[in-house]
Amino acid sequence: MPPNLGSPVTPSGARTFAGSVRFLPPLRSRLGWAVNKTALRFARLARRGLATVSDAPLSKKVEMNNWEKGNFINYAKMNENLNIVRQRLNRPLTHAEKILYSHLDDPHGQEIERGKSYLKLRPDRVACQDATAQMAILQFMSAGLPSVATPTTVHCDHLIEAQIGGEKDLARAQDINKEVYDFLSTSCAKYNIGFWKPGSGIIHQIILENYAFPGALLIGTDSHTPNAGGLGMVAIGVGGADAVDVMANLPWELKAPKMIGVRLTGKMSGWTAPKDIILKVAGILTVKGGTGAIIEYHGPGTETLSCTGMGTICNMGAEIGATTSIFPFNDRMYDYLKATKRQPIGDFAREYAAELKEDKGAEYDELIEINLSELEPHINGPFTPDLATPISKFKEAVDANKWPEELKVGLIGSCTNSSYEDMSRAASIAVDAMSHGVKAKSMFTVTPGSEQIRATIERDGQLKTFEEFGGMVLANACGPCIGQWDRKDVKKGEANSIISSYNRNFTGRNDANPATHAFVTSPDLVVAMTIAGTLKFNPLTDTLKGKDGKEFKLKEPTGEGLPANGFDPGMDTYQAPPEDGSTVQVAVSPTSDRLQILEPFEPWDGKDATDIPILIKAQGKTTTDHISMAGPWLKYRGHLDNISNNMLIGAINSANGEANKILNVTTGEWDAVPATARDYKKKGIKWVVIGDWNYGEGSSREHAALEPRHLGGLAIITRSFARIHETNLKKQGMLPLTFANPEDYDKIQPDDKVDLLCTQLAVGKPMTLRVHPKNGETFEVELNQTFNEGQIEWFKNGSALNTMAKAAKKNKQ
Repeated sequence: MPPNLGSPVTPSGARTFAGSVRFLPPLRSRLGWAVNKTALRFARLARRGLATVSDAPLSKKVEMNNWEKGNFINYAKMNENLNIVRQRLNRPLTHAEKILYSHLDDPHGQEIERGKSYLKLRPDRVACQDATAQMAILQFMSAGLPSVATPTTVHCDHLIEAQIGGEKDLARAQDINKEVYDFLSTSCAKYNIGFWKPGSGIIHQIILENYAFPGALLIGTDSHTPNAGGLGMVAIGVGGADAVDVMANLPWELKAPKMIGVRLTGKMSGWTAPKDIILKVAGILTVKGGTGAIIEYHGPGTETLSCTGMGTICNMGAEIGATTSIFPFNDRMYDYLKATKRQPIGDFAREYAAELKEDKGAEYDELIEINLSELEPHINGPFTPDLATPISKFKEAVDANKWPEELKVGLIGSCTNSSYEDMSRAASIAVDAMSHGVKAKSMFTVTPGSEQIRATIERDGQLKTFEEFGGMVLANACGPCIGQWDRKDVKKGEANSIISSYNRNFTGRNDANPATHAFVTSPDLVVAMTIAGTLKFNPLTDTLKGKDGKEFKLKEPTGEGLPANGFDPGMDTYQAPPEDGSTVQVAVSPTSDRLQILEPFEPWDGKDATDIPILIKAQGKTTTDHISMAGPWLKYRGHLDNISNNMLIGAINSANGEANKILNVTTGEWDAVPATARDYKKKGIKWVVIGDWNYGEGSSREHAALEPRHLGGLAIITRSFARIHETNLKKQGMLPLTFANPEDYDKIQPDDKVDLLCTQLAVGKPMTLRVHPKNGETFEVELNQTFNEGQIEWFKNGSALNTMAKAAKKNKQ
């Protein structure tokens, strides 16, 4: 095989999970590479003829969505690129590979090897939520371009706090966040960006309802962007700097993911829901198991799931570190496109359907098999989304782990589970309970995922059912799922249990109370347990007592995947950009404490860093929530200096086991992490952070990379990184480095000084960390890094944005 064309991938090094993973024979032996040139050429032509689509029916002009004009689906170009790559690789391709390779910037010359090559890609779309959009647009503004080059939308969903109910909470948010919303509205108008106003819904639901289409490539500035995989789209969460690249017409770079296949057979029934598939997979792979890989669902079981159910599964793939997740195009997706007034897209996708699924014989690095007929409902948690327990064993787990048995709150909705199917199934359980005179025993909240869902379930009666059941209907926004919850029923520090249909349940994530035990499950089980008011209720086997004193068992949930009378769009919440936005003035006050025009970071001085302190040696899980908390800090997402006051305040210091209390080595005083970093910066002292495994997992929060850079950090040195965070650090001109020997983490003490030999930075080469213990002899530690040539330029120039500006300036000369 010619060099650099992508060697056949074998599953060596893959893990085995109690018989649930099997390995495929090596591709080289299966395809028979020992053939002469004539036979090989014939095989290539034969494969191309069998596996590709004719360009003729793909030349139609079909708009990407109903909101924009002139942006057409380009299946013909995708097919052309894919044919080029097929001729080069001559092997069966997975579904996700087809989509990625069909979006290559240079399909002829791009090196392609899973887990190694850096792919340069041309996404079809960019999507930003309001919290991350502020920084993305501020960065785009500093690039000096007149408008975005790639279709882009902004969605207002993160800044609405759940307090007393939807309408009042929305009105309050519009008042409190007026300055930010005005900035987003005017900047979107100026730079040709679609703007979804507050109340329109959660970004991922709006994308699924309006913009996702099979075979497309989307990047979004939120970690749950993979939700769109439910419509056969490769949708990947990124930092704002990545979004800026694509908005500015630069190719987007992604390390070629490995491929994990999940083969589904059988059919779910009863209390089992699509959510249980990803809860099961999370238990198998853990929060780190999907890192650097795309999870690709396939097999006959995929035909039995609704489009929105597939979206739920893809959405929560972010919790296992996956680059994204995806399902093959099928009739359920077509039905959903038709129901959301996009039938022409569905018809067009049927023309390209051969390439909207995996090739026969496609090779996976790891393969998991799940029989849906045997799958039990699951509950995951607390404190981590991968602690998976089937409902039949959950009662025992509650007792064994001494989890608080009383259920304080049940919460359904969010971007993960707020479809019409979810809401109608949940309502059917509430109706059944109320027919026996029973309502919610625990507090109960409902978060519609979009205005369209809210309006439709209001029309069809589910909303009224939830209210009669005792539920509070919240705004069409993220709310408690991301910590935007003004919770009053328990005090901070009070141990309690809540259960939700959300996706993420890290410590303090929902209500900022580290003692809250948050469990994740399907909306069906949330409602059932809310009725019982206890974690030890199993609706499959247990009974409840009705108002008449008689025991009864809840009926299995029922619900339609799509509304029989179509969707009600509700209120018009979309602002289209004007044809010419050049005269629009972007609203940013120089005295604002919420918005701040960015200043470029300083370039590298070309020297090694010597005798610098370790700001903090973080121990255990350090997510982006620990590095840059959400909740009340969301209001500062557009003001880098102000939000930097939350930098690493949740990380646990290995020196004392406490959060936000570290030693300032220049003063000998203990102080907060941001205050100490500011003091070092004021004194011209660079610093590093030492971190544990999977540092930076969680949200695609670029502020977690911007803040350490802003406060004078040079490098983050860890046992391992979460994918998005590692990339975000590189984009901001920082050095994400990993211990070549993970045990070296234990050798370094928080009060050691270090030398970082930055001049050693070169592609594929290790770097040296020289450690000067406070009491002891100096020793050296080898560090690994994953920089390529372009990323090294980011470091040298001070950031990716500086590199972009430098190139733009050079082109003008």
